[in-house]
Amino acid sequence: MAKTAVARQGKRGGANELSPEQLKKFLRDMLLIRRFEEKAGQLYGMGLIYGFCHLYIGQEAVVVGMQAAAEPGKDSVVTSYRDHGHMLATGMDPKGVMAELTGRRTGYSRGKGGSMHMFSTERKFYGGHGIVAAQVPIGTGLAFAHKYSNDGGASMVYYGDGAANQGQVYESFNMAALWKLPAVYVIENNRYGMGTSVARASATGDLHKRGAAYGIPNEAVDGMDVLAVYEAGQRALAHARSGKGPYILGVETYRYRGHSMSDPAKYRSREEVSKIRSEQDPIDRIRQMLLNDGDATEEEVKKIDADVKAIVTEAAEFAQQSPEPDLSELYTDVLVEA
Repeated sequence: MAKTAVARQGKRGGANELSPEQLKKFLRDMLLIRRFEEKAGQLYGMGLIYGFCHLYIGQEAVVVGMQAAAEPGKDSVVTSYRDHGHMLATGMDPKGVMAELTGRRTGYSRGKGGSMHMFSTERKFYGGHGIVAAQVPIGTGLAFAHKYSNDGGASMVYYGDGAANQGQVYESFNMAALWKLPAVYVIENNRYGMGTSVARASATGDLHKRGAAYGIPNEAVDGMDVLAVYEAGQRALAHARSGKGPYILGVETYRYRGHSMSDPAKYRSREEVSKIRSEQDPIDRIRQMLLNDGDATEEEVKKIDADVKAIVTEAAEFAQQSPEPDLSELYTDVLVEA
């Protein structure tokens, strides 16, 4: 497999030299998301996760690359319902995330939010949102808050190709450009909005260019390459933090599973999925780079995976052993007196 442009230039990410330890962290973080999502799929099949469950398998490089470029504790994150990967990438505890998925009291939303509705103000993760594109104006509001408080942070607003056609996205673009808000809009274009391909739903395929009418700079990014995402994330966040306003990243990625656990994904062929998995898998790419460059041995790579699997197993056991919410919780967090 050919090395990426970043690797040929000496593993440079923007202006910073990436060490073998940083590359291994990319591998670990992506493996954590994948193994977690695989376990979540198993628990769903066992009837331990109720409602909707949208897995992030295949898209791991997007949020891992972006979070590597972010400033922890300073930048905000908001996304849609395919949100478990974003939670883990921001540093949220896998135990708390899995407990929430299974509706347990020890979850991030005390077992009442489930897969699509949890957040962590400590990690500046402001939720996955079930209404298509609803997170875009919310993320724009977070960018306004960053500018208003002059805290030096930026808002990373994730949404998919299906949400890209919603009107509230363009209202948000207009306000963000008008007020020069520090927002980075990350379009996770996984090629299918539910079961509809981008080609059938969008008049133009270059979704990242749609902010041009508002003067918002943009670029396309290979979302199956964590180093490419990391570099683009650095550029976008630097632009937003500098006071120049928003930036749009059109990140081309791919989800291996259906839209949700109830989706058999018959709208695409097995051959299509297998081809992308075998040729573009983001985890295989960074693993092969580490091995080819001598930055890690096969044993080290296997140990990283084993350590991650142990974390996920512990999280699943913790969730299953945790109590369900008390009935009194039905009436909590409904109204806040301000």
